[in-house]
Parts: sequence; C-alpha cells; structure tokens
Amino acid sequence: MNKRAHYRDGLRRKLFRTVPVPRDLATVCDVDSATEVDPARADLTTESVARIWEACEELYRSGVYPLLSLCLRRRGEIVLNRSLGHYREDKIASLDTPICLFSASKAVTAVLVHLLAEQGKVNLLYPVSYYLPAFAANGKGSITLWQLLTHRSGIAKLPPDTDVNLLFDHDAATAMICASASTDSEGRSQGYHTLTSGFIFNELIKVTTGLDAQQYLQRYISKPMGMRYFSYGLSKRDQARAALNTTTGLNSSLVNRALATVLGTHPDTAVEMTNDPRFYSAIVPSANLYATAEEVSRFYQMLLDKGRWQGKQILDPLTVHQATRSLGGFHLDRSLLLPMRYSAGFMLGGSPVGMYGLDSQFAFGHLGYANIVCWADPQRDIAVSLMNTGKLVLGPHIKALMLLIHAISKECQPAGDMTVA
Repeated sequence: MNKRAHYRDGLRRKLFRTVPVPRDLATVCDVDSATEVDPARADLTTESVARIWEACEELYRSGVYPLLSLCLRRRGEIVLNRSLGHYREDKIASLDTPICLFSASKAVTAVLVHLLAEQGKVNLLYPVSYYLPAFAANGKGSITLWQLLTHRSGIAKLPPDTDVNLLFDHDAATAMICASASTDSEGRSQGYHTLTSGFIFNELIKVTTGLDAQQYLQRYISKPMGMRYFSYGLSKRDQARAALNTTTGLNSSLVNRALATVLGTHPDTAVEMTNDPRFYSAIVPSANLYATAEEVSRFYQMLLDKGRWQGKQILDPLTVHQATRSLGGFHLDRSLLLPMRYSAGFMLGGSPVGMYGLDSQFAFGHLGYANIVCWADPQRDIAVSLMNTGKLVLGPHIKALMLLIHAISKECQPAGDMTVA
C-alpha cells in the first residue's frame, strides 16, 4: 500500500470508525459446508449463490462490521450459512456464535403473544388493562393488545429522563410504563415502540401462564425446534461466547440526537449497555434475543411452512396468518419518521421496492439496530437472516447493504404467483 492509500485508509477508519479487514477473507470465514446444499436443490444456480455471497463479502469489506453472518434458506434448503469476522478482539467468530438481534427480537415476542391467543390465554382485541389493570393509568384503559402489536398504543417512547439502567429491572420498568400516559389513547397514529411493548408483553405472559417470556419461548419454540440459543439473554455458561457489539460509522451529533429520541439514550450508551453482564441476565423482549443466523432463519422457515418444523406443529397456520398478514398500506411512523407498513408484529416489504428488496410486498420480517435484517418472503420461498455486530446508521456500507439485499431478491426469483389462490 502506497503512502496516499495508507493515508486515505487511515482517514476512512477514523471518520467512519471502521475495523480492520484482512485481504484474505478466508482467514476470518466460517462456512457450514456440511449443511449447505447444491444450489440446484433450491432451484438456484451456483452462479446465483456466488453472486449473493460476493455481495455479502463486499458488505463486510466496508469495515463497519466486526462480525457479519448470513443464513439463506430457499425452498427449505440452506444454500448459504456463513460468517465473517471476529466476535471479540482477535477471536474469530464461528457459526455457533450467538449474536444479539436488538429490535429484531420484537417479531419473535409478537409471535409469543399470538401463541397466547392461540392457546386461549388472551383475546387480542381486549384491552391490555383487562389482564394488567395497572396499565389503565393515565388514559390507557381502552388500548388493546392488537394496538400494542401494531405500534398504535401511544406509548412508543420511554418517559423523558428515564434512567436507562431501569431496563435491567423488569418490575420497575413495567411499573413505569404502566404509569405513563399515552400520546394517543384512541390508537389512531402509528409510532414504533422501541422498548416499551416488550416489558408489557413479558408481564402479560407471566400473569396468563405463570412463565416469564424466556421460559415460555423455550417451552413452545426454542426447545421444540432444537435451538441451541434463541433466548432472551444468555446463561452464564454462554455469556463468554456472545459476540460483543461495537459502535462504528460516522459519529454525527445530528444522527445521534435523532437516534437518542428512539433508543431513549445516546447510541453509544445503548451499545455499551448490550455488552453489560446485566443485559445478558435480563429479559428484554424488545431487544435482547440472542441467536445464530441459522436459528433465526430456521424460525422464519417455520413461519413460511405455516407453523410446522420437521413434522412438529409449532404454531397453528391461522396463528401464522394472523401474525404476518398485511394490515394496509404504508403510513408515516411518528417515531421513525419514515413510511412503514406493519402486520401485528412484523415489518412488511413493499412494491416496487421495499426493505427486503425488489417486489417484496409479500415479505415479512423485522429490522434490528442498526443493520440486522431478518425476513421471510413466501413469494420467493426464502427465509433470510443477516446478523452483525457493527452498530451504525451512516457509513461506507450503505450501498453494499442495498446491493446485498437486491442480490438476494434478484437471484431468488419469485417461485409462484401469490395473487392466485
């Protein structure tokens, strides 16, 4: 590398807080060679899969992710399950490294609430206060579980000046949220719930089943599906295996202020909290599900298969339909300040283009801070999880991220016409 290139690389690393990327990516790559199938079995070509993986490698070369992991299923077959990078300093990650999903945890938690309804424990159209009387305080008595699932309860944000350490205390956090006022008790406006709904759903599971969200998840989803992790937080035995999160990207005061209004604290503080042992031990259903990329893809494959996994009926097909079906078009989200389209628990794709690529109007999934993207697209018969540990919004990765998602949607052409019954 000449002096000019060396200077340019150093400036880039300082400006965007990137991490070193080796020239030979094979030195930091783990490939699930035992499970990845011949692309033809998934109605793909070797060249198509190669183009998707090349796009993933290009994204990793942006230097904003200490660890990047991708699992892609097509027609139920794993065509890519690979990781790149380090889970901790100088420690190369493996496919078994658990990664925090951040807000992508919400989709899993929403499914648990739908499972409560399937089991007859709750009615989603009933007010939250029917099950949690304290929630009725300050005009929230008529807000329903359905409105909470669809980000229309008016409790999108934590109260101002909340001590974020309160998030490690479920009872205190729940009491605070129950005592807060709704900004829209009629549920007319859409505002993304960053953390609040997870605590309420955990309490709902506790009062209706006697189990907390972690125990309920393990009993009905994680264990029946053979998940090694897929848990809120991690056991003490597994905490040392967890991938640490790192703040990368442009350190913009404007972006940081905008994110702070959504996250409830400065982004750097939020990331530091996720590496705190207390975060591993807590149950934060909106933010601290840990899993591998393959486990997340497995979960979405189960939803694609109408609730079945390897001969077991994990969810009733009608439950999957209710959780993933579209509730209308795009509407401005007053928290994210972006047009969003939700189901009762998932972020939906769009046409001609959406967050899951071209013509992804049938896709459902969820994003996690900042570039975690997990989704299923029934039209393409794919279940995808893109996991990472670099926490940023602005950086040199944006084009490469868009090209990767585009490559997946382009190479995995629609497998059928979803408009035909």
